[in-house]
Amino acid sequence: MNAPRADRLQTFAWTAAGLAIVGLFWLLGPILTPFVIAAVFAYICDPAVNWMVARRVPRAIAVLLVIVALGLVLVALALILVPMVYREGVLLVRRLPDLVEMFNAQVSPLLLTRLGIDLQLDAAQFRQFVADNWTNAQDIVPIVLGHLKAGGMALLGFVANLFLIPLVMFYLLQEWPRILDALEHIVPRPWLARTMRILNDIDSVMSEFLRGQLSVMMLLAVFYSVGLWFAGLNFWLPVGVLTGLLVFIPYVGFGGGLILAILAALLQGQGWPPLAGVAIVYGLGQLVESFLLTPYLVGERIGLHPLAVIFALMAFGQLFGFVGVLVALPVSAALLVGLREVLGAWLASPVYLGKDRPAVDEGPGPR
Repeated sequence: MNAPRADRLQTFAWTAAGLAIVGLFWLLGPILTPFVIAAVFAYICDPAVNWMVARRVPRAIAVLLVIVALGLVLVALALILVPMVYREGVLLVRRLPDLVEMFNAQVSPLLLTRLGIDLQLDAAQFRQFVADNWTNAQDIVPIVLGHLKAGGMALLGFVANLFLIPLVMFYLLQEWPRILDALEHIVPRPWLARTMRILNDIDSVMSEFLRGQLSVMMLLAVFYSVGLWFAGLNFWLPVGVLTGLLVFIPYVGFGGGLILAILAALLQGQGWPPLAGVAIVYGLGQLVESFLLTPYLVGERIGLHPLAVIFALMAFGQLFGFVGVLVALPVSAALLVGLREVLGAWLASPVYLGKDRPAVDEGPGPR
């Protein structure tokens, strides 16, 4: 078999395999969530396991230690954030009438003076509305618990998935070297070098993006939390942590965190100093993220444009639901490597270079 025909056959085989995997992924989407979450965590934690194995720790023990450490971090984060977000959310609702009074005292005169708009909100009516509905708002926990009791199968499925994630993660981390060896032996020998090069490129892009983005998220969560604490914001910890954790979605983490911080600063009723502090913290945070953390920890060579990331998240979420959101960025990084390969093949093709084409008689030139 000549080389061009072998290349075409290889391209056809990989395309068919990719389409089959995508179709299977779409069909099994509703049950793939714990497996995808476990796979993402396993991929992120694999370097830690390899580091411990290189220091003569048995792989099974290393995997177990990494999973326990990750679980403790997630549980601690949930125990800190969930009660705090609930408690401070209740405080926010209680102080919303104060925001209406502040609007009438400070913003409404400016609107009347500068724009000629006379806008006054009825703070007493708003306060009465909150008071009338406060009891119903507090009854939300029994309502939720009642729904959970009624939907026992859904609750059972959630608990099962919660225990399935670390189990799948353990087996993936434990068997990862064997999985890689098995995949390497499946690939036909003439295609091995090129396939391994493509897989290594995909691994490089995905690892740099995922682990680098995780580092950016953690550092920005610390930066925004500490910065908002210095700015005197009462809700500095939940707002700072949520801003950092959502920063993997371009503009959403920054914009959403900024809106929450401004709202919290307004509800404190301390005038302009908290607002100025919020503006300074988020301005510095954007500069640190754009010019320091992202270039050095994620890397410019990945080439995933922020608009491409937003489109990938929306497209995969539309097609595959929550599982699609989880795999959108890793799959986009892998597709980027594939597009580079296709572009390289196109630039080297006879069609692009104009080789092996018969000369075309265009007739005499202009007189």
